[in-house]
Amino acid sequence: MKQTILVIEDNNDVRDNIVEILELSGYKVIEAENGKVGVQKAQAELPDLILCDIMMPVMDGYGVLYILGKNKETSNIPFIFLTAKADAKEVREGMIKGADDYITKPFEELELLQAIEVRMERKSKLAEAQSQEPIQQLNSLIDLSADISALDKEIANSKVQSYSKKETIYHEGNNPIYVYQVQHGKVKQFKSNLDGKDLITNIAGPGEFFGYTAVLRDTVYEESAMAMEDTSCKLISKEDFIKLISVNPSVSGAMVKLLANRVTEDQDELLSLAYNSVRKRVANGLLKLAENYDKGLEGGYFPAYREDLANIVGTASESVIRVLAEFKEDKLIKIEGRQISILDADKLAHLPY
Repeated sequence: MKQTILVIEDNNDVRDNIVEILELSGYKVIEAENGKVGVQKAQAELPDLILCDIMMPVMDGYGVLYILGKNKETSNIPFIFLTAKADAKEVREGMIKGADDYITKPFEELELLQAIEVRMERKSKLAEAQSQEPIQQLNSLIDLSADISALDKEIANSKVQSYSKKETIYHEGNNPIYVYQVQHGKVKQFKSNLDGKDLITNIAGPGEFFGYTAVLRDTVYEESAMAMEDTSCKLISKEDFIKLISVNPSVSGAMVKLLANRVTEDQDELLSLAYNSVRKRVANGLLKLAENYDKGLEGGYFPAYREDLANIVGTASESVIRVLAEFKEDKLIKIEGRQISILDADKLAHLPY
């Protein structure tokens, strides 16, 4: 089925040229000679994408964008402005109002088609991302935003830094410079007390972000981060990250959900530390580690260092070793050196004490 594009342009020659290019490229095209007619056709036809001039009689492009943005059925249609002039102020105004892109007239045929293809792909990925969990949703949204502007292109091409196992990525109390996204490997975030004892607060795996809380709060890192194994991370500068969530409502909304989930998880951890037995806490810690490794809950082995497990549970390594021996005897887990396999995740999750 052909994808449909609505072209709103008051100049007949320019509109005819665009329609010819699009039809030759296999698109179904709807034409509108001014903003008012464009709004009516957009609401009636629900096209897959809209190309709209800014300076038009009856209703300008900003008016079109505003009205369609207020309508639930048309608010998510990719919207590209066509303009004879596009200074920084004008681009910013359009982006704030919800435009997806700008094309400056005159334009090359390839430039137009590439811009359309990117928005069409983004629309498809957005629909897919909306059905995912918040952390996955955030990652997907930032990935599909990568070509919207020069800023997002810079983020998509961010520096990737490699870290060796047990190498510190940043220390508690450092001023944040980057937000990090794990490319491969595992990263633990932890807090240390005055005696040098650590408590692991989070484990980030491939595709997950960390270090963003300090950036959003504009404060120092409140925990340290260390690679649990050989790891690589994408480094997104503090400034670029703030700009991204400032101009992209979808990303900022996903971030709110992510932070809300993190608060809930932290509250559950505090409740567990306060009231659960060491045995129950070790069981929860094992399940948490297993979830961060492929097939960790499907009988496969995953690395579980006693020190890391103790730092997740908030107890001494000796206590963890004793409980693991009990779990092995009860046939809840198997142990091969530093590798552990969970045999009965359901029983571990529902230990009575």
